[in-house]
Amino acid sequence: MKLGDISVSYLLSLRAALIQQQLDPAPLFERFGITDALLAEPHARISIPRFMRLGNAAIRYTQDPAIGLLMGSHSQLSHLGLAGMTAQCAPNLADAFSIMVKYERLTSQNYRGHSDFSSPALRFYSIAPYNMFNLFVVDSALAARAQAGRQITNGKAQLREVHIEFPAPTYAARYEQIFQCPVLFSQAHNQLIWEPRSLQLPLVQSAPGHYQHLLTLCEQRLHELTRHRGLREKVESIVAPQLHERLPSMMEVARELDLPSWTLRRRLQQEDHTRFQDIVDDMRRELAVSYIRDTELALGEITFLLGFSSPEAFQRAFKRWTGSAPGSYRRMLLGTEVTSRDISGESTI
Repeated sequence: MKLGDISVSYLLSLRAALIQQQLDPAPLFERFGITDALLAEPHARISIPRFMRLGNAAIRYTQDPAIGLLMGSHSQLSHLGLAGMTAQCAPNLADAFSIMVKYERLTSQNYRGHSDFSSPALRFYSIAPYNMFNLFVVDSALAARAQAGRQITNGKAQLREVHIEFPAPTYAARYEQIFQCPVLFSQAHNQLIWEPRSLQLPLVQSAPGHYQHLLTLCEQRLHELTRHRGLREKVESIVAPQLHERLPSMMEVARELDLPSWTLRRRLQQEDHTRFQDIVDDMRRELAVSYIRDTELALGEITFLLGFSSPEAFQRAFKRWTGSAPGSYRRMLLGTEVTSRDISGESTI
């Protein structure tokens, strides 16, 4: 199981932010294999770990830890492709946010969680614990959503508050400049709290006829992306976001799939020759290798994310899976990135 991936179109706003700072994006992009040809591919993706490393490199390149906020402020709904264009044509802001969340999979996939819109809160999921790698991701995502809300209402939409999960960073003063509202840190979620009346604002590009047609296209595209998902992948999508909290039982997963537990057990055996517990174990193993290989998370943080009772329990499991201790495994892989593993001209969902 990978951590996930996003459309390379998200990088267009990073390129714009670098240019605004009078920096040439080419050296940074070339280092990460981001070419003009790749940016022109309609379904090209970049892995979330590579995006995080690109963001950290952008911070060093610009000497600006708030570059994620600037990136988000350069975001355009067109960067979200079909879902973005559909959102632009929606009747009001609440409908636009609902579309962006419902069809998020068309341009991004995070296997540990997804965005959510429960009026008036537009919430973004990110892996914790936090460091400069995923602070950049949260900054860019929330700033992009704030930019979208203002852009499609001709600047009329107003935020009440912004909530950030991590403690205030050294550049905390920059947040209120970007969001133009109170920003609270060390909160339970990463979310934008909109003024309720703003969510009913009509959109400047609202187009009812095109909106219905685009909704149909979004449904067709989402069906194409998900129709080959087997039962195992559906189980993984339910379990993965909860690994660090409380593992759901097979009965709970079956209920969410609208199946009796005995039917889930039988179909897993028939389709994949596997058991529910085997899926959980495999997910933990694959995610552990991905965290060790693709991130700089400390072993204690990985222990938390995978729901192990202690670092020792995680280290024993990792050695059983790979034959190496996690620290040794990471040192062995250091400096051996392979660009073709992370970037492809095709969708990697």
